[in-house]
Amino acid sequence: MSCASCSTSKDGKVRGCKNNGTCGTDGCNKLTVFDWLENMSLPAGQERFDIVEVRFKNSRKEFFKNTDKLPILMGDVVATEAASGHDVGIVTLTGELVKVQMKRKGVAVDEPTLSKIYRKASQRDIEVWHQAREREDEIQKRAREIAISLNLEMKISDVELQGDGSKATFYYTAEARVDFRQLIKDMARAFGLRIEMRQIGYRQEAQRLGGIGSCGRELCCSTWLSDFRAVSTSAARYQQLALNPQKLAGQCGKLKCCLNFELDTYLDALKGFPPTDCKLQTEKGVAFCQKVDIFKGLLWFTYKNDATNWHTLDKDRVNEILAINKEGKKIDSLESYQIEVQTIDEMAPDPDQSLTEDSLTRFDQPKRRNKRRNKNRKPKPTNDSDAPKQTANPNKEKTTSNKPRKNSGQNRRRNQNKNRENS
Repeated sequence: MSCASCSTSKDGKVRGCKNNGTCGTDGCNKLTVFDWLENMSLPAGQERFDIVEVRFKNSRKEFFKNTDKLPILMGDVVATEAASGHDVGIVTLTGELVKVQMKRKGVAVDEPTLSKIYRKASQRDIEVWHQAREREDEIQKRAREIAISLNLEMKISDVELQGDGSKATFYYTAEARVDFRQLIKDMARAFGLRIEMRQIGYRQEAQRLGGIGSCGRELCCSTWLSDFRAVSTSAARYQQLALNPQKLAGQCGKLKCCLNFELDTYLDALKGFPPTDCKLQTEKGVAFCQKVDIFKGLLWFTYKNDATNWHTLDKDRVNEILAINKEGKKIDSLESYQIEVQTIDEMAPDPDQSLTEDSLTRFDQPKRRNKRRNKNRKPKPTNDSDAPKQTANPNKEKTTSNKPRKNSGQNRRRNQNKNRENS
């Protein structure tokens, strides 16, 4: 989804708001909450909730008190209180839904440490804010060069400058603890700013930067997913997925969060399902499970000595055979318990009927004959009897026609040669 500023221009180039993956106009923002209470009036005597939610660069959001009762609406650019100076952000949520968001994120309504909103941003504040945003790419590139020169095993993934341009916050990822004291000194000397370093995880890095997943959609963590639950390889095993790290890992390098989306459905379907490593004791030999269809409740078994012939059984019959084997008995064979499953060839319709009903050229328009061209043509006689009969008249003199004959140039040369010989 995108707003009007992110659409393409007349020459086909993407305009965008150049806000590093987020929307500067709050039209296609990450983790945006729709205020469905915006047009509803409050009951008589109830005051509007004085805490608002403000978004800064990427997905960083914080809550601020509107102590001065400013008329603030969603999308307004405001100047907020910071540790030193002020910061500039965009209001993303106001009213009663802010209480729900604070409860969801574990922030108390009467929290005394909440900062306040100074004012609505003036034109000067917005200009300084945009100038600071334009410096971030250059600062990030230079900071990476300084970290490489100091041989620090860290990756600086994002840089955020404060709204007044007096402070820079560097977000980095690292496998172990990093001693960046010398790095801070060098960056403060190079940029002339106060430096703050924040270590984030790989999933938080993907959430801040955003991107396109292997499914072709935007990353869930940067659009709507806000909590990161633990993902293990057992989730892939339950869903019968191949344990391929390249396919199971996301852009963050960790297991994809979407592996947990359908896990509960698979766990419910696996209730009462026999284990996949079960063995069936028969008179013909031991049978092993080769394949499982969880939602259809089917299992495929083969004998130990005959691995090419697969036998299809449902889970109820497999549980019945396991109960018999538990008593120390064996069944005769798998053929007596096998069920017939309709194959894809049997489910397919008749090819002759499908060709007649669904022709590939059924939507093509028939070719029209050129009637004007055919009008000038004389119809050809179909039989010899219909053709006009020509009678030979020896007394009739031959008529000469003005039409040029074929090879008239050769005949003219022959006549000239004869006249020369006669002369």
